[in-house]
Amino acid sequence: MQLDKVFLEKGIRNCFISEVTVLELRYGAENSQDPSKSHMAVSHLINSLSILPVGGIVDEYAKMKVHLRKQGTPMHDEFDLIIGVTAMVHDLVLVTHNVKDFKAMPNLQIQNWVEA
Repeated sequence: MQLDKVFLEKGIRNCFISEVTVLELRYGAENSQDPSKSHMAVSHLINSLSILPVGGIVDEYAKMKVHLRKQGTPMHDEFDLIIGVTAMVHDLVLVTHNVKDFKAMPNLQIQNWVEA
C-alpha cells in the first residue's frame, strides 16, 4: 500500500512519529547510496508529521523494560522499546512492518500498513 494514500485516508494530522524514529530515518538516509536524496525524502516525511518527544516516557519505559524482562521476553532493540512505549503513553497505534518485535508489549496497538 502506498503511504501517501494511507496518510490521506487516515489524515496526516492523525499521524505522528517518535524522535527515535527520526534518528533511525536520518541514519538510514546517511547510510544510503544517495544520502542527499534520501535526506530530502526523510525531511519531506517528517515535516508532514508531528514529532513526539521521548522525554516524557521515561517512567513508563523503565516499567515496561522491567516487565518484559520478568516475563522472559526482553526487547533486544532499545530503540524499538522506546518507540513502542511512546505510542502507548500517547495512546496511539504503532504502525510498523516489524510487528514481531513489538508483540510482547501488552496493550500496544499495532498495525502493519505495508501488508494492509
